[in-house]
Amino acid sequence: MDLGVPPQRTPQPRDGAAGRVPLAVVVVDTEGRVSHWSTGARKLFGVAREAAVGCPAAELLPVSGALAAHGAMPAPEEEYGPALGDSLGGDFAYPAAGRARARRPGGDRADVLWWAYPLVGPGPERLLVLAADHAHLRGPDDADRAHGRTVTPGFARHTDFPGYPELSARLPEILPNMSVQEATRIVAQVLELGYPVLEFSHHDRIPVTPDWGVPKRAGALPAPDDPHTAREAAVPRVAPRPELDLEYAAVRERLEFLNEVSGRIGTSLDLERTIREVTSAAVPRFADFAGTHLRAAVLAGEGFPDGPPDVTTIWHRVWVEHNDEPGRWDDTVPVGESIAFPEHTPFFQCMVTGEPVIVPYVSEELSNRISGEFEKRDLRPLITHRSLLIVPLKARDVVLGFMVLMRRPGRERFDDMDRTTGAELAARAGLVLDNARMYTYQENVADTLQDSMLPTVEPRMAGCDIATRYLPGTRLGRIGGDWFDSVKLPGSRTALVVGDVMGHGLNSAAMMGQLRTAVLTMATMELPPAQLMRNLDDLAQRLGEQYLATCLYAVYDPIAGELHVANAGHIPPVLVRAEDGRAELLDLPTGAPIGVGGVAFETVTVRVRPGDRLILCTDGLVEVRGQDIGAGLAALCASAAHPAASMDDACDTIIRALNPTGGRKDDVALLMARLNGIADEDVAEWQLALDPREVSRARRLVRGQLLDWDLPDAVEAAELMVSELVTNAFKHSRTHHIGLRLVRTDALLCEVSDDEPAPASLLGVTENDEGGRGLVLVSSLAREWGTSATARGKTVWFELALPRDPRRGRYPVNARLPKED
Repeated sequence: MDLGVPPQRTPQPRDGAAGRVPLAVVVVDTEGRVSHWSTGARKLFGVAREAAVGCPAAELLPVSGALAAHGAMPAPEEEYGPALGDSLGGDFAYPAAGRARARRPGGDRADVLWWAYPLVGPGPERLLVLAADHAHLRGPDDADRAHGRTVTPGFARHTDFPGYPELSARLPEILPNMSVQEATRIVAQVLELGYPVLEFSHHDRIPVTPDWGVPKRAGALPAPDDPHTAREAAVPRVAPRPELDLEYAAVRERLEFLNEVSGRIGTSLDLERTIREVTSAAVPRFADFAGTHLRAAVLAGEGFPDGPPDVTTIWHRVWVEHNDEPGRWDDTVPVGESIAFPEHTPFFQCMVTGEPVIVPYVSEELSNRISGEFEKRDLRPLITHRSLLIVPLKARDVVLGFMVLMRRPGRERFDDMDRTTGAELAARAGLVLDNARMYTYQENVADTLQDSMLPTVEPRMAGCDIATRYLPGTRLGRIGGDWFDSVKLPGSRTALVVGDVMGHGLNSAAMMGQLRTAVLTMATMELPPAQLMRNLDDLAQRLGEQYLATCLYAVYDPIAGELHVANAGHIPPVLVRAEDGRAELLDLPTGAPIGVGGVAFETVTVRVRPGDRLILCTDGLVEVRGQDIGAGLAALCASAAHPAASMDDACDTIIRALNPTGGRKDDVALLMARLNGIADEDVAEWQLALDPREVSRARRLVRGQLLDWDLPDAVEAAELMVSELVTNAFKHSRTHHIGLRLVRTDALLCEVSDDEPAPASLLGVTENDEGGRGLVLVSSLAREWGTSATARGKTVWFELALPRDPRRGRYPVNARLPKED
């Protein structure tokens, strides 16, 4: 073989990088004659291929000696001992190696390292000889010896080349001038017996055979580059039997298989991906078919299963891997199927005992018996005449699943060593599986907690439409402290809020839940935005020093066309003007985060027009590590101004623009509100005098307005409730005027205002009470009702559901119902 590096020595790094050297490859037949002579052999020994093939090998390999008996590295002029050529006439039952002097036809001599490997089988080849010029394996002045470095042929793993197709494609390079048939037979033996391939590592010792033993005989000891190694190699060893060599080879092969599988599985905490990795690792190296089943509760992320499985336990087939034609077993054992396994089957035996079950050969009788236990399922084509091994996937002595492994006829049947290997594979897979299971469970818990703390925002409020998005971060655990909310306020107003608790994890989520509840409570008390922020700041300081959050709170009045905003250290909102599509950051006092204390908050009033859009978000959307946040805010404005067919499309446009890969570590909360306003023709208001006759006038006003709005079905209930509220206001008001207002949106809103600050309250009444029934009546007839404090007293209000438009399925916001023909 001519693995070509130039003849000159290339310095190797001290860490032992791998390299290649020119090699001579010689094959000797049963008569001791050369049947193959490579170009490397011609260069090393100086004999042409035409002259070498067919000649006795002992004549072509005229060496002057082999390793000295004591194993030390002799000087060139010393006697080397028995020669390779002398050994060629003997019986090579085991691999051998040595160092020798070869005399070339020109008279010069070469210092040669050689390895000889016996070949068995029906072919005429009996011995494979590899040789290399020692000068190419050392540096000037024995630099290798000075650094303690040696060269080692790398060992081939035959299972990496099933059927040797990949290796056979390289035969012209590995064994030049040899027919493919001859070379394949030789390479097959080299691979099967674990002999070295022709690659060298400048790091380890030079082995003759794999490390499990070499017979003590002349020419069969390693040829190290340093005396210390030679002394170790000279220690007599007991010659092992060939079957022991094969047994050790099998053990090493299984260890290599398990190590490689361990490196391939567990690359992800995704449960199903882990199962696919485990299943795929077994085929084709260990089995021809592999199918993995998990308990349904484990796959669903419901936590650690309780108790051992039984006949009622549902198993989910997560993955199937085989080397038959694609789709061959899709109908017999479909992936994704949920199934309970019958009692009298080897599958059930494995799952209840937690021990591997091996069936070396599934006869037709056994196949019929196993298949008969399953209803509407014929397993016979799959399992008949195969070797079967079932191994449990366990964690903490609880069976989480099991793996079914099968080998087809013609392949070695599963034995006790395979059962041990399979059990070890399952044990390693079980640990990885349990880690993935725990991660899935914890992620489900975190997602459930996060979802439970996020509100369900109504998409249509009085005078505005709302769309929201929440994106969990990619940090482990995924849970964060970002939130959004919308709160319905009296007077057809809506409070919009976005906040971000500093930090991540369960603690931040718990803080977020407390602060969100506090905002919701104070918003319904109709506190001005700045006052609400002050109260929230005080609350955070009382809860603890770790309670820090940014918050943005805005109240939208669709009748007045105003937005009242207060900021507590949050990024500013974006307002997109409907008139020209221009997006701008609102200029607000930044304020300090909630929980800092001692900082004043301000309320800013912003005039808005119908169709304007307000965008509130947390910094996770616009902040990128290493970049100025101003760039993110500019990108937010640009994407917010992009036209969209709907609010949901507008939100998606922003998310795609600022989070294209979905890989932001921080969670993101986004709230968008389209400020539609309420038209003047949908609002009617009057001032009533403190005169009992105004009660009947109020009824007439309400009736007339509702008829003008084409709402005859709402007249009777609205008249009755307005009469009760105006009567109560007449009794308690201290001024000369009472306010009455009707607002038409999705519902009919009626408000009655007076200057009495005490809120109206629902009292329990008995049959003998003459008063107190007004609010009881309102409570029974209205969809909602309430009372709120104002700067000059209080307002009592109620909402009345309006009839649906049968053509639209609902009453359109801020639009009149068409009149009946």
